[in-house]
Amino acid sequence: MLTRNRPWRADLSRSLHLFREFGHEQSDPARFYTALALDSAQQLASYHDLSGQLMLDVGGGPGYFRDAFESKGATYVALDADVGELAGAGSIDRRTVIGSGMQLPFGTGSVDVCYSSNVLEHVPDPWLMAEEMVRVTRPGGLVFISYTTWFGPWGGHETSPRHYLGGRRARRAYAARHGHEPKNKFGESLFAVTVADGLGWARTQQVADVVHLVPRYNPSWSRWLLRVPVLREVVTWNLVLVLRKR
Repeated sequence: MLTRNRPWRADLSRSLHLFREFGHEQSDPARFYTALALDSAQQLASYHDLSGQLMLDVGGGPGYFRDAFESKGATYVALDADVGELAGAGSIDRRTVIGSGMQLPFGTGSVDVCYSSNVLEHVPDPWLMAEEMVRVTRPGGLVFISYTTWFGPWGGHETSPRHYLGGRRARRAYAARHGHEPKNKFGESLFAVTVADGLGWARTQQVADVVHLVPRYNPSWSRWLLRVPVLREVVTWNLVLVLRKR
């Protein structure tokens, strides 16, 4: 069921700002992820009042998102499978859990908001992770899933745009050029997840109502692109699925 509540609006200036910041992801990740965190907190708060809410960030990484969400009043808990990633921005916060997104170590209905940004494409069974996120969210709570789409310009991450020739070929080409493997290894820590995959899962799962399906970095007026099967795969860098648990 697709609900009619669509509060989030994004204009062209916001898109241009995020794309400019995206250019610094490799050279200055703190700058990019801090900007993305502030934008994400504003977007999420437009769907759900975060004040006093227990929020789980699946794949929280170094913690760039913590301050942004806590400024909205949330009690922020992060989960990540990689200790190295968690320590990337300094010390690891005490409200941090080591675990798998595909088997969340939390009880059913135990959090008010479950959030994940740019993680789904890094797990071998992304829709199991999505189902786990819905499971741990309480009835009436919000699930926010954002992921990088495979056929978008950044689908291969640092191997882009060679990923259009195939993920494994792009991985080999990167290693030959740089003398080492990419951080995101296709078939191990990077997988092809399409726009169609996300739209299909959101519309067929039976546990939550769909609040919003939207290209994350695009202006709101471009949302119609999701209705065009081939075009949506190429022009959508990142897809957001917003659901409310029944």
